[in-house]
Amino acid sequence: MGLIDFINKIDGVLGGILLVILLLGCGLFFTFVLRGVQFRYFFRAFKLMFGGFTKKDGDDEGSLSSFQALSTAVAAQVGTGNVGGVATAIAAGGPGAIFWMWITAILGMPTIFAEAVLAQKFRVRKDGNLVGGPAFYISEGVGKKNRGLGKFLAGFFAVAIILALGIAGNMVQANSISLAVNTSFGIPTWLIGVALAALAAAVFIGGVKRIGRFAEIVVPFMAVLYIIASIVLLIKFRSHLGTAFGEIFRGAFTPAAAAGGFAGAVVRQAIRFGVQRGLFSNEAGMGSTPHAHAVASVNHPAEQGLIAFCGVFIDTVLVCSATALAILVTDAYKVPGKESVAITQEAFSIGFGNAGAGFLAICLTFFAFTTIIGWYYFGESNVIYLFGQKGLTPYRIFVVLAVIFGSITKVEFVWALNALLNNLMVYPNVIALFILTPIVANIYKDYNKCLKAGKVHYDYEVK
Repeated sequence: MGLIDFINKIDGVLGGILLVILLLGCGLFFTFVLRGVQFRYFFRAFKLMFGGFTKKDGDDEGSLSSFQALSTAVAAQVGTGNVGGVATAIAAGGPGAIFWMWITAILGMPTIFAEAVLAQKFRVRKDGNLVGGPAFYISEGVGKKNRGLGKFLAGFFAVAIILALGIAGNMVQANSISLAVNTSFGIPTWLIGVALAALAAAVFIGGVKRIGRFAEIVVPFMAVLYIIASIVLLIKFRSHLGTAFGEIFRGAFTPAAAAGGFAGAVVRQAIRFGVQRGLFSNEAGMGSTPHAHAVASVNHPAEQGLIAFCGVFIDTVLVCSATALAILVTDAYKVPGKESVAITQEAFSIGFGNAGAGFLAICLTFFAFTTIIGWYYFGESNVIYLFGQKGLTPYRIFVVLAVIFGSITKVEFVWALNALLNNLMVYPNVIALFILTPIVANIYKDYNKCLKAGKVHYDYEVK
């Protein structure tokens, strides 16, 4: 057995039914504990999001506005998973996988609410800048109950996310960009890699403020442009929409026998790949996006929790659905010899001709590049946790080299390692969420009291 096969085998266990149960169970648990927060405060969340373009209450210079924090989080969420991941889910699990992707998003919203609330609660100040995330709320929160467990889980998470997103993940994103641009426009992959690395480094060096400004401009633009193009394609194929939705719901529940398999195999595959791709796309429960939400300037931690679940809705219910429906109405997933991003490119080619494939390559470039920026920042927060500011320069050099290397080489091993590490991140984070549930519940209760009193305020104690 080769190394890649060995990694895939371990990932098949950790990322299979065990992960499905853990994530869906966590989402159901917090839906119950928070009394359906994703339904109760859905419209309030979006109202807060659109009102969060500026900082609140004259907060310090080391923070971002709530909208900048959300944009940084969505920059990481909206990536190749929205283009290639959705296509892979449909190809492997059938159209029914999209239904389970939606379910993962709905249940992921209270999970990410809890993550953002804890990130706000346990954030700290390092050299004038706020920083936070799972490693911090695990070490401080879980550590108060069991110091040894808190230190172990926090360290395990920090190492996993640096390797998974900062290094391996960014190699994968760079590889996706270089392949798409090279295929569509014939630009050499080495040149693409150097250009990506230079642009990324320019954003990295500017720190969290530049990352926030970059994200709040680019992310809304790219998401809206992609959704509009998808809507135009759906209007063009509107007569197929009914069939597409029918395939999604039938595939989600109909226990038809797979070729050479048994009755129920199709549903099992739909659930597995729908949940997996939903996680890879919106990252709820993974512990990545809390790093951005930790530094948001808001009046109360629960406000950023509500804004955080807007990101899950935008990523999965809007952007992923746009991709899925484009693939289904054009039957692109039935074209032989196509996989991952190529399936989505086929859909846009069917809808818009050669220009469609070029447009998708440009969108994928924006999606993946903003993911590189977001994932770099998530890794940076954990480098600071482990090594302090002195670790940032070596980390930045490694990320820049990873972007170049990922652009010019085949990265099957990196893909496999990235998938495994992504799943490994989930376990310490979700364990911490369960342990720290009383803190989340109390902050949510305090927020409800503040709303009834007509004044939302929280006394932050930042170390």
